[in-house]
Amino acid sequence: MNTIRTARERARAEVRGEIVAAARAHLVDHGPGELSLRAVARDLGMVPSAVYRYFADRDALLTALITEAYDDLGDRVEQAIARSPRRRPARRWVAASTAVRAWSFEHPHQYALLYGSPVPGYAAPTDTVVPGTRVSLALVQIVADAHADGLLAEPDDAAPLSASTRRELAALVDLIEVAVPVPAMFRALLAWTQLFGLVGFDVFGQTRGLVEDHDTFAADAALAQARFIGLSGG
Repeated sequence: MNTIRTARERARAEVRGEIVAAARAHLVDHGPGELSLRAVARDLGMVPSAVYRYFADRDALLTALITEAYDDLGDRVEQAIARSPRRRPARRWVAASTAVRAWSFEHPHQYALLYGSPVPGYAAPTDTVVPGTRVSLALVQIVADAHADGLLAEPDDAAPLSASTRRELAALVDLIEVAVPVPAMFRALLAWTQLFGLVGFDVFGQTRGLVEDHDTFAADAALAQARFIGLSGG
């Protein structure tokens, strides 16, 4: 009985994977706004009712695509950090940034799904929170490790923070349970937004005509972000 159940589970997982793959291809060809279970069923040669047995509606299928993309990106960044020496936190930040950029160029449509314009009528459920924060938490962990190792400096030109910003950042530090000084968390958040802003500009061609060697520019920007945070070992 257990063997039969396992075979059914495997078959269900295989069909579900085929549906997600077809939805991913549809995303490339038509964008997320045009995604529908009927369209995916048509691409697979299935009746719509068969697809509905795996996904309740379009939003459930979109959530599967988003979760898959977040996890794929998270895997790439975490592996890049793990391969970099802990005693060189600036290098770890550059490695993570390079991984974000490389993945985004390999998967521009998935990057747009995650960080582009919101899909009309779609509200991401809480299921996406954990995979969606993997990259940001990995970046913050670089800062936390540097602080623990005595490799996090306070820049000489650090600007003072308002009381409200300090309260909000202190609450964030408590929420994610990392040992990072509030000023360093502030700089890490700024660097994080700069990283994804630059990647978005790069992927969608906003820096063409301004920069010729995009790879080197991105690496220089990542190192500048690391130094802004106060990470040593670049």
